[in-house]
Amino acid sequence: MINQTYVSRRAVSTTTFARNRNTVRFTAKSLGSISQIVIISMLTLVFGLIYVAEGTKATSFDYEISSVETEITELNARKDDLAVEKARLTSVATAKSSTVAANMEAATVTGYATE
Repeated sequence: MINQTYVSRRAVSTTTFARNRNTVRFTAKSLGSISQIVIISMLTLVFGLIYVAEGTKATSFDYEISSVETEITELNARKDDLAVEKARLTSVATAKSSTVAANMEAATVTGYATE
């Protein structure tokens, strides 16, 4: 004898005609391969732009630092020039007020050499 088991119709097929039920199954829509490629490329582009923006910020800070260092160098050179000028002026004033300079005679031009 053949073994037969009872299986209800409902368990066998879920797409049978019934009241207030559709017989068509709808599948969930998902993104296609082209949409996925476009989304990944857009994300890569956005991250690249963020990276470039951060790089230009660092470069602009580098230019600002360079200009400040140039200004500091110029001011140090000017300070050194002013220190030399101060030393020259104080040495002339000190020489004029010294006792040795007071005892010297005034210089006069006696003539020029001729050939």
